[in-house]
Amino acid sequence: MPQSKLAASTEHLRTGGHILADQLRILGADKIFCVPGESFLGFLDGLYQNRAAIETISCRHETGAANMADAYAKLTGRPGICAVTRGPGATNAANGIHTAFQDSTPVILLIGQVGRDIADREAFQEMDYRRVFGEMAKWVAQIDRADRIPEYLSRAWTTALSGRPGPVVLALPEDMLADEVATQDLTPPSPASSAPTPEAMTTLGTMIDRAENPLLIVGGPGWSADCARAAEAFAEQAGSPVATSFRCQDYVNNDHPNYVGALGIAPLPSLRAYVHDRVDLLIVVGARLGEMTTQGYSLVDSPNPQMRLVHIHPDANQLGQVYRPDLAIAATATAFFAAAGQGITDGGAQRRAALIGKMRQDYIDFQLPLAAPGAVNMTEIVLELSRQLPEDAIISNGAGNYTVWLHRFHRHRQYRTQLAPTSGSMGYGTPAAIAAKLVYPDRVAVSFAGDGCFLMTAQEMATAKQYGAAVIFIVINNGMYGTIRMHQERNHPGRVIGTQLENPDFIQLAHAYGAEGERVERTQDFPAALERARTASGSYLIEIVIDPEALTPVQSLSAARAQGQAAAKTK
Repeated sequence: MPQSKLAASTEHLRTGGHILADQLRILGADKIFCVPGESFLGFLDGLYQNRAAIETISCRHETGAANMADAYAKLTGRPGICAVTRGPGATNAANGIHTAFQDSTPVILLIGQVGRDIADREAFQEMDYRRVFGEMAKWVAQIDRADRIPEYLSRAWTTALSGRPGPVVLALPEDMLADEVATQDLTPPSPASSAPTPEAMTTLGTMIDRAENPLLIVGGPGWSADCARAAEAFAEQAGSPVATSFRCQDYVNNDHPNYVGALGIAPLPSLRAYVHDRVDLLIVVGARLGEMTTQGYSLVDSPNPQMRLVHIHPDANQLGQVYRPDLAIAATATAFFAAAGQGITDGGAQRRAALIGKMRQDYIDFQLPLAAPGAVNMTEIVLELSRQLPEDAIISNGAGNYTVWLHRFHRHRQYRTQLAPTSGSMGYGTPAAIAAKLVYPDRVAVSFAGDGCFLMTAQEMATAKQYGAAVIFIVINNGMYGTIRMHQERNHPGRVIGTQLENPDFIQLAHAYGAEGERVERTQDFPAALERARTASGSYLIEIVIDPEALTPVQSLSAARAQGQAAAKTK
């Protein structure tokens, strides 16, 4: 029986594609990032019908589209919507879905699917998306009935935002999108929120009062500018230094006197030592305490930490997964900090002032300029970025050794000025910066990328041009996949293969995409170049050519090779 015959007759008939777009409009989605495909033409037509409310951003690759959706969600707190076609389109988008899963970002991926009448025959580009995305999404489903689209969208929205936020994947058979049915629109859902108990707050207060060397670590989902200020106030009241988890450096003002650095790749050595050797009370709000934050699970003993552990996370299922907490609190960061003042009688702010002051000074000293081989000093480059950019400038990056300079020497003073994948995905920075400029057209958006990282998604410069997103693209060119070359030299010194790069003329490439650009080969030339980029009428690319010897802020390429040679001799 045709599906339209099954639907209630009290509503007017609409196609599945129109119903789907209508639900997104009702939910408040104002942008959708996609690469169009014939498998969801009905949905595209629904978006046309809703074009006054939902802007459709057509990207040049599904990886770019999915990563833009992830960045949008990080910036707005609302689910980022991405639509791609079946088969290759879906697998291309998997990069962004994996990023969203590891970053706890609410994203909804909509995938065109083969018609229901030819399913399970390995039809053209047919895949079972429950199997494809089962390990990297919170929920994967296929909508086989157009009259149930509101139900599925309501659940997808709620699931993406609830507990530990994350991506949801919905497959859309193309014939379902063409079905005409009568169905009621959804009512926007209100996802449940977890909160701490008064008893937990009393226990926490006692633990803080008795601690000699506490540390507050913040990160994870559900943050906001208000939450950042609340975290700073809690750190002051509790008399605790505060650090951020991997690539969550904008979660508190880095100029706050209690802020002592970030835990991640190449962290401040004294902070690392403090966590491992001295901390007697570790309060973790939002962060999962993953591999990068814990230095390969070496800073905190597993499963029984060497210090007392208080772990706060919005999803109870995350508590105790790796580390057994002494006090587990299922609560959002907002709810936790709203209740956190209760029960703290002493806090120890005065008796720990010297400790916090020393750790803060260590952090400041860690940002002092360092010498570097070659004519370009990346330390000075990043410090100049901090000097020139406004405090609300958004800086995005992908993965590579170049990020170490950015994360070490730039200070974030406002929430959501950092877009950086905890998944370590190369190619993230370019689409993320474009999404940032589309969401906040009046703010400066900077994409910071290595030469290898940039070329993975450089084609999205065309998207930036098409939609008027004026982004500053900074490309650090050392002619190699630097991180992998570093590991090659340390583990197989002198046996270089697969890591050398022959790059295009990045300035000519920028011109081809309608952007201005220039090459910087000396540190002293960067300030003027950045000023020109900031005042340009459109996108601007600055290629910074660095010496391959400048491997990291503290190690040259030759030193990495010598380290590998010395290690080989001891075997």
